[in-house]
This record gives sequence, structure tokens and C-alpha cells, in this order.
Amino acid sequence: MASMILIDGSSYLYRAFHALPPLTNAEGEPTGALFGVVNMLRATLKAGADYVAFVQDASGPTFRDKMYDQYKANRPPMPDELRSQIEPMLAIVEAQGFPILRVPGVEADDVIGTLARQAAAQGIEVIISTGDKDFAQLVDPHVTLVNTMTNTRTDEAGVMDKFGVPPERIVDFLALTGDKVDNVPGVDKCGPKTAAKWLEKYGSLEQLMQQADDVGGKIGENLRAALDYLPLSRDLVTIKTDVELEVGPTDLALREADVERLRELYTRYDFRAALKDLDGDDATAEPPPAAAQAPATQTLRNAAAETPADDAAKPGEYELVTTEAQLKAWVERIERADLIAFDTETTSLDALRAEIVGVSLAVEPGKAAYIPVAHDYPGAPKQLDRATVLAALKPTLEDPKRPKVAQHGKYDINVLSSHLLGEHKVEVRGLAHDTMLESYVWNATGTRHDMDSLASRYLGYTTTKYSEVAGKGAKQIGFSEVDLDTACHYAAEDADITLRLHRALWPKLQSEPGLQAVYTDIEMPLVPVLARMEKRGVLIDVDNLKHQSQALGKRMHEIQQQAYEHAGREFNLDSPKQLQAILFDELGLPVKVKTPKGAPSTNEEALDAIAEDHPLPRLILDYRGLAKLRSTYTDKLPEMVNPDTGRVHTSYHQAVAATGRLSSSDPNLQNIPVRTEEGRRIRQAFVAPKGWVVMAADYSQIELRIMAHLSGDEGLLKAFRENADIHRATAAEVFGVKPEDVDSNQRRAAKAINFGLMYGMSAFGLARNLGIDRGEAADYIARYFARYPGVREFMDRTREKAHETGFVETLFGRRLYLENLKARNQALRAGAERAAINAPMQGTAADIIKRAMLTVDAWLIDRDDASMLMQVHDELVFEVREDAVETIREGVTERMQGAAELAVPLIVEVGVGANWDEAH
Repeated sequence: MASMILIDGSSYLYRAFHALPPLTNAEGEPTGALFGVVNMLRATLKAGADYVAFVQDASGPTFRDKMYDQYKANRPPMPDELRSQIEPMLAIVEAQGFPILRVPGVEADDVIGTLARQAAAQGIEVIISTGDKDFAQLVDPHVTLVNTMTNTRTDEAGVMDKFGVPPERIVDFLALTGDKVDNVPGVDKCGPKTAAKWLEKYGSLEQLMQQADDVGGKIGENLRAALDYLPLSRDLVTIKTDVELEVGPTDLALREADVERLRELYTRYDFRAALKDLDGDDATAEPPPAAAQAPATQTLRNAAAETPADDAAKPGEYELVTTEAQLKAWVERIERADLIAFDTETTSLDALRAEIVGVSLAVEPGKAAYIPVAHDYPGAPKQLDRATVLAALKPTLEDPKRPKVAQHGKYDINVLSSHLLGEHKVEVRGLAHDTMLESYVWNATGTRHDMDSLASRYLGYTTTKYSEVAGKGAKQIGFSEVDLDTACHYAAEDADITLRLHRALWPKLQSEPGLQAVYTDIEMPLVPVLARMEKRGVLIDVDNLKHQSQALGKRMHEIQQQAYEHAGREFNLDSPKQLQAILFDELGLPVKVKTPKGAPSTNEEALDAIAEDHPLPRLILDYRGLAKLRSTYTDKLPEMVNPDTGRVHTSYHQAVAATGRLSSSDPNLQNIPVRTEEGRRIRQAFVAPKGWVVMAADYSQIELRIMAHLSGDEGLLKAFRENADIHRATAAEVFGVKPEDVDSNQRRAAKAINFGLMYGMSAFGLARNLGIDRGEAADYIARYFARYPGVREFMDRTREKAHETGFVETLFGRRLYLENLKARNQALRAGAERAAINAPMQGTAADIIKRAMLTVDAWLIDRDDASMLMQVHDELVFEVREDAVETIREGVTERMQGAAELAVPLIVEVGVGANWDEAH
């Protein structure tokens, strides 16, 4: 079958420019974007196709500019160093023999869309080479997307996996999320997950708009505020597929290359590998020009796909194990293996409710087995008994001397040790490696850390997606219903790719001793600790929450009645349109915030801005706050109680936050509010059983203490060593008064400075925080740095080193790569610099509490009088038997304070109570 490659030249030019460092040739001419595009073109040539076109945006306005005069209005003018690379790029493209298309009045997307549809109609397989998400709307059985900068391919299943919606709903999806780059207005605060959820529930944008009043909460308000302009947004993101073109797909064959012209251009721009290609040498990756080698090395690593080993992407050979003889043979293989990769297939993502469907194993790359135990579709072949399989695997899996590797192994540990298995459960020991964590420690921001993403990046391998074997949406089946042959390939591939990934990632960590130590000394030992915490769970007082829900409902009703009185009539407090009419048309309040279409906004910012002008806006804000507490916590937490344990079991995530902090979900313990009375009541429902208490141990001002240690500032060190009130001490320094004379406003200002500067707060931000003018705030900051010069030196030193290396490090060697340090966009660059200052402190705090968890868990593991239940920010929460409170208090305090040696003491504050709120 004939094939066609359509290259989105505009997308690759910009992406290469922003992804790669500012490279130059020997003459000082910029070559970064050119370098990226040339590598992409060479990869395209190696792929081969019957027809090909390089499509570039033409100059001048397009029909979208006439449709919406603010279209792309936020885009800055093209930088001169990028503009100067366009002509040489087109010269190289032309010399390579690619047909170049530029059509006035439309965008490159529309030309590509038209050609793709025409080619597919003629039976031509189409590949669109792009990094632009908008093209997902064109994907169909004959049209695939390829991103040659990340070495990823996206088909129909890939679109569903990536966006959560099929290609035919991508236009609706993009209309809802909007596009800040192109200034396409979407629904405020509607991210990809919300858009996908809405489209799955309502089917289409049109149906969603018709039922907009059914969507509750603040996001529902935002949706209703966007109804007027969503049709326009949809039109703006829709790629035209009927552009009148002078050529058709079969007119676009690759011409013979002008070798001499290419030699001249490659020589001028110092593209050595491309020159070798011309001379017949096969060089698949262009090295950077010599002028860009030093600090750009890491940026290049982040911007491009890792180079896989030659055999990393080869298909594997997988065995379906259904007889006892086969099982015995595989048990013997894992007993002899140096390293065992294993994975489980189950009925649920909730490890404590999941039933095992099968187990996969691998001990050498390219060869793996799947052992099904519970596939139950009509006509399913006979399988081995689950108890037989687990009994056979148990000795090896429980042997701590048999090293094992998994991808997100914590899940498999909890599945295999689930109480649902009874006497057949397996307590996995000897988990030596986890490929998710290897990737996370190697580069937390370089990629997502799921298997599909890692296989693509580090192996150049496209894995089988779950939706390909089980379907998607309403028609998706459980894995137990997947036929054995299909299930075998999918499941065995997981074990195989896990082993291959380990072989690719572990040598990288070994090459960086600091990163290797973070992985082996902190992250890997933490896996079983978190698994135990998840299994233990926390006791919830369901009746307490139900009473809270009733009280919140009563309070919301009272606010509703007060709102009616101030409005002069009844109205729907959840309707932005009705609220807009009352506030601005009937009450005549000033419009201080507008929607993207220019209408008066009723979002939180808008209401807060006019809350001093009338009582109604504040009442609406209070009503919304209570509604969120009720829907997110008091109504939802009782539904999350595991019926078998009577507890709530959160899931902890190690590979999410770039700084190393843990996050949690279902429920998200990090976001349970503590600043309002209603919020604190939520914590009162986290209780201990009879005869036990809740104990909370919290690091005191840990990030400020880390700042003192890292900066070495004598003033800060002295204050902490003397156990002074750091905010009072800072206020005394900044305002030039004695500590005992510091008033509450001065201490509040000092506290805002202490914490604000760690997060890069500007004079403008401090002024807004304190309600003072910008000049006064700037004076406060200047006085702070004058009293604490070591802090200023630390910040300057950290920024400078980050620019040199492309990363910052915690005290224990964890790295955070900051790609935007070289961004042309000033806001992105400033944000990266703020992150560079804060990340060493926040990351070091994360490392310290993880180290504390390891020592505390090791101390508690053989005790029966206390359990570690939760980790929230800088706090650990325990369940302690009443007669052991003092022993546990002393032991926890000692181990948490000893988790790091700083130049100032670490202080831990411990509280005890019948519930979490009392203990906090």
C-alpha cells in the first residue's frame, strides 16, 4: 500500500527552537532550530514513503483572524534568531528534495488536513509528522501521528490513551480546554481530565452545552460562563480539510537531492553527521555543534529521546503457561535467575480490592511468560489454580536474597499480600529495583514515568495499550474476559519491558553516584514502608462526617436565604447567568473581572474583588466554599471506606512531584483544609479505635531551617541555634527594633518575607500579600537582605549554578532539571529561576521526611503498640496504643530529629488526641 508523510514544518521549527539550546556555528549564526529540523528530516528520509510534503505557514492573515480578531494575539513576535533560520531551513528542505507547500489564507494545519483526507480517500496510508496536539482530530484507521522529536507514534488508541477521548471528539475537547498559545478561549479551570470526563458523560460539546445547568460546583459555573463563545472556540480549533490546492497527494513525490547544495549548507552550519550521510556513512543522530557543547549537554538530553540499544525495541517471545510442567519449568528459571521481573494482572486499580487474574515473569530480555489463573470468558481454556500458582511462586517471591524488579512494584506488593488471598497471600521481599523510580530519580521532569512512556523514550518500543486488548469506554471489558492469547502478549510484555527498562536505566543511575544514592538509600527502601501504610489505612468516623454534611447543608441553606434577602428575590446560587444579572444589572456593582469574551465574570477572583462593595459576593464565596467541603470530603470520604477493613486507604505516589515530595490520592490527604473551622472539622473524623490515640509529629519550620543551613547566613543560624521565634527575630532585624518590641503587624510582615522569598516572591507579591504599597514592600526586602546577606548570596549562587548545569540539587543529591532556564519567554525563565531557589529547600525537606519514615518504620516494624498511618507535607501521623504514648513520642521525636545533620537543630512538635485535629 502506498504511503505518505506530511511534515508540519511550522510546528517543528518552533519546537526545535524552544527545546534546544541557543546553538551557533563557527560564524556565530544561530543554528538551534535548524539543527532540530535537519535531524527530523533525516529521520523522515530513513523512514521512506511514496509521497511526502513539507508544509509551512504562509505569511499574512488567515480566515481564523477574520473569525476572531484576538486569535494568536498573545503570541510574541518571532525572535530575530529564529527568523534568521527560516530561509536556510527552507533551502535545506528544498535541496533534500522535499516538496514545500505554503498556502496563503490558511494555516499549515489546514493544508495537511486536506491532503491527509484526500490521500486516505485514495487508499494511501498517511503519517503526519508533528508535535501539535490539534492534529489528533485527523487520526483514523489510515492517518497516524508521529513525533520524531520524542520518537512516539499516535494512532486511534493512542489518542484515546493520551486525551481520554476518541479522535472524533478532539475538536470538542480542545474547545473546552482552550489554547493559551493561540489565545483560543476555553472553559476557565477546565483541564484535560475534566474535558474528557464531560465528553464521556455527555457525548459531545453540543449535548454538554445543552445540559450545562446539570454541572455543579465552580467548574459548572465556569462552563455556563463560557457558553456564548464555545462554538467560536470549536470553529477556531477545527482543521479545515477542504482547502483548494493546486496539487494532490500523488503529485508530491520526493525529488532527487541536490547533493552539492546540501554539502555546502551542512558545511556552513557545521552539521557533521549529516555530511557523513552524504558520503555514505550512516549516522543516525546529529551531535551538537562544537560551540554549544558545555552547559547545553543536559538540555539536549532532556529535549530529545534517549538513544536505545540496538536490540531494545525488538519484539519478544512470550509463553502462555497453563500446565503444571510449564509452571515448574518457570519456577526453576526464576530460582536460577540473577534478577526476576514480575507483574500482576488484576480486576481493579485499587490494590486492596483487586483480585488476581494472572502473573507474568521474565528473567532475560525478550522472553517472558504469562500464567493466567482467573480468565472466565465463555469457552476459556483450562488454567492453573490460583492457589497452586501462588504456592509455587511464594518461596522465591518471599526470599529477600532473590532480587526482583517491577514497574510500580508497590501495587503488586499489596495485591499479592491482600487479605482477599487468605492463606495464599505472598509477602514479596527482595524488591531491589523499580523502573518507575529509576526513571523518576534519573530525571523527574524528563518524561512521565508510566511503562508506555518509558518504553517509548528509553527503548524506542511501542507497548500494547490496555485499550487495545480490553476496549474502551462503555464497551471496555475486564481483563479476566480477555482471551488468553491476547492477554499473554499484553501481560508478558509488561514483565519483559520492565526488565529491558531496568537494563537501560540502572547504568544511567550508576554513572551518577549522587542519584544512585537517592534511589538506593531513599526511594527504593521507602516502597515497602508506603505499602504497609496503605494497607493499614486510617479509621474514619462515618457518623461524624454524616453529621458534618447535615450541618454544612443547613449552613448552606442559611446562606441561601441571606443571599435571597440581599438580592431582593430568589435565584439559583449555582447559576452564573442569574448571579451575573443580579450583581451587575440589578445591583449595579462594578465589573472588575471579565470573561475572555468580555462579559462580567462571577468567578472567585471577580467576587472577591467586589466583596467590599456589597454583602452578596461574600455570601456566594462562603456558599461555594461549604459546597466544596461537602462534595469533596464529608459526602465522599464515607464512600471510600473499605467494607472489609472499615478504613480509608489512600494511595501514595513517589513519582509525581518533581521536588521529591510524596503526593496522595483517593483520598488526597495533602489537600484536607486546616485554615477554616469547617475544614478542621474534617480532620476530627480521622480517629483511633478504642484504647488507642492519634499522634501527629510535625517538623517545625523545616524549610527555613534548611535555608539557614544551605545559605550559611550567620543571622539565621544564630536565631535557630538560640531557638528564637524566627519571625520575631527577622522582624527585629528588618524593622530595627528589639525582639520584645516587635508588634503583630511587624511579625506578620516578617513571616511573609521569610516564606515568600523562598518561593521567589517579588516586591509586588509581598505588597499584595500585606496590603501595602510596592515601594514599602521593596524596602522591606532590601532591609531583609541587608540583615541576612548570606541568603542573597545563596540565591545568586544557586541561580548561577542552575544556569551553568541546567539543574539544582538537594542536600542529598536529588536533582531537579529546569529546562525553562534558557526559555526565550521571560515569564517562563523567571519561573524556572524561582524554582531553582525553592527546589533545594523543598526537595531537601522531602528527602528528610522520607529518611525519617525509613528509620521510624524500622523501629516500629516489630512493635504492636503503634503504626505509621499517614504522611502529609512535613507531618507524620500515627495510631498509638494509649499505654505506649510516651515511649512512641520519644522514639519518633528522636528519629525524626536525627534524620539529617544540619547546621541548626531540627525540631519536631508532637501532639496527641482522640482524632487528627486534636493531635495536630
